[in-house]
Amino acid sequence: MSRQLRTKPAGSGTSLHRAYDTALLDLDGVVYAGGQAIAHAVPSLGAARAAGMHLAYVTNNALRTPDAVAEHLTELGVPAVAGDVITSAQAVARLIAEQVPAGAKVLVIGGEGLRVALRERGLVPVDSADDDPVAVVQGYGGPELPWGRFAEAAYAIARGVPWFASNTDLTIPSARGIAPGNGAAVEVVRIATGAEPQVAGKPLPPMHRETVLRTGAKRPLVVGDRLDTDIEGAFNGDVDSLLVLTGVTDAALLLRAEPKYRPTYVDADLRGLLTGQPEVTAAGDGFRCGQWTARAAADGLELAGDGDGDGGAVLDGLRALCAAAWTHAGEGSCTLDAGKALSRLGL
Repeated sequence: MSRQLRTKPAGSGTSLHRAYDTALLDLDGVVYAGGQAIAHAVPSLGAARAAGMHLAYVTNNALRTPDAVAEHLTELGVPAVAGDVITSAQAVARLIAEQVPAGAKVLVIGGEGLRVALRERGLVPVDSADDDPVAVVQGYGGPELPWGRFAEAAYAIARGVPWFASNTDLTIPSARGIAPGNGAAVEVVRIATGAEPQVAGKPLPPMHRETVLRTGAKRPLVVGDRLDTDIEGAFNGDVDSLLVLTGVTDAALLLRAEPKYRPTYVDADLRGLLTGQPEVTAAGDGFRCGQWTARAAADGLELAGDGDGDGGAVLDGLRALCAAAWTHAGEGSCTLDAGKALSRLGL
C-alpha cells in the first residue's frame, strides 16, 4: 500500500479499471488542459465507465462550480453530472462550517465555485473586510482576479479573522503552458500578513475526507499528474495511485521523488486505466521491466536494453529506472544523474 516504502512501481495482472471500483481523477493535466481534452482521455474514460468503474473528478481548482465542471466534461465527450465532481472549494467550505456559526459571513477571495460551496454549507459570502466576516477563504480566481482582493484579505486577517485556503498549488497547467496557481496568490497574502492559512485541498486530509464522503469509494485509485498534490494526497490517504505524464510531472522529476511522492503505477496517459501494469523485477544489481534493465552506478543511472522507438517499451524503461532510483534513494531523493538514461528513452 501507499504508506509502505515504495522502491519500485507496482505491477498489476488485472486492468486497473477492473482492479479498482472508483477512479478519483484530477482534471487539469489529466482529463483536459486549457479547456481541451487531453489525447486519449475521452475514449479511455468512456471505456472505463462502460466496464462499470465509477468516475469521480477531484480538482484543487476552486474557480468553477461542480455544475460548470460537469457541463464542460460533457461537452468534451465525458458525460458527467455535478455529483461526480469534488472540488477543493467544497472541502474548504466544510472545514470552515465546522469552525464558525451557521449563517456566518465569509470573505471570499476567489471565484463562483467558492461562493456556491459556502452557500451549500449555510454560510454567507461577502466581498469586503468591512462586512464583518468571521473567516477569510482564498481560492483560485482566474487570471483576472483584481489585485485589490488580496488587500481585502490582508485587512481582515490583520484584525484576527481566521484564514482558509482551498489549496496551495503554486502552478496550474493551461493551453499555453504552466501558469501561477492559487498557491502563488496565497503567498502574496502570507507575505503581507505573516499569517498561515488552514488548507483543505490535495494533498491534505480535508480533501481526501470530502472525496470519500461524496463518492463512497471502497477501492479507490487516485489518478493525477502532480506528485505534490495528487500522489502525495493518495499517500496521505493510504490509497493507490496512477501517475500520468500528461501534466506537470516529467520523467526526471519522477525519478527524484521522495517516498511520499512515489506513485503506485506510472503510465503515459489515461489509457493506463484500461490495462494491467508490467512487473518490475530484480535483475542482478539492477531492475528489469520489459526489454530494459536499469541500475544505479557511481556516475549515474544506467539503462540497457533494446526497446527503442516503442511507446510502451519507453514506459517500461522509465519504470525500471524508477526502481533503480528509488531503491538507491531509500527514504530520500535520488541525486544520481539520469540524463543519459532518459535521453536513451527520448524523455
